Amino acid sequence: MNFSENALKEVQRIIAFYPEGKQKSALIPVLHLAQQEFGGWLSADTMDYVAGLLKLDPIEVYEVATFYSMFNLKPVGKHMFEVCQTGPCMLNGSDDIVKYIYDKLGIKPGETTADGLFTLKTVECLGACGYAPMMQLGEHYREHLTKEKVDALVEECRNR
Repeated sequence: MNFSENALKEVQRIIAFYPEGKQKSALIPVLHLAQQEFGGWLSADTMDYVAGLLKLDPIEVYEVATFYSMFNLKPVGKHMFEVCQTGPCMLNGSDDIVKYIYDKLGIKPGETTADGLFTLKTVECLGACGYAPMMQLGEHYREHLTKEKVDALVEECRNR
């Protein structure tokens, strides 16, 4: 397992931002790069590889990767519905949205459809409480969710 030449250059550029001996500060951006480079998720081998590059103990990488919901520890679908499950979203119906996605796609949080298109994930606050219920889909927030909006998102994703 190795980063591509361009990704390895990017890792070196990221590490250079931090003082000597403080390469652990580069861990989150390097994990993002690794996740992007190695199929959208972080295997134990990938995390070990990152640990070696940053001269860290593997447990230091596992601690970070398992703490943040932005890192995937198993393969995920092409489209990930990350539904906020904290207070404001829950009070505005996020549980109903999660149940609707389950009913529509047949997947529970943490699962991926058999065709590999969709993964459903519940996450902690995404900082858009005024737009509840909401989810993150790729780099974009989808807000004021309704069943009709979920239907439209599913179709949009299927047509990509």
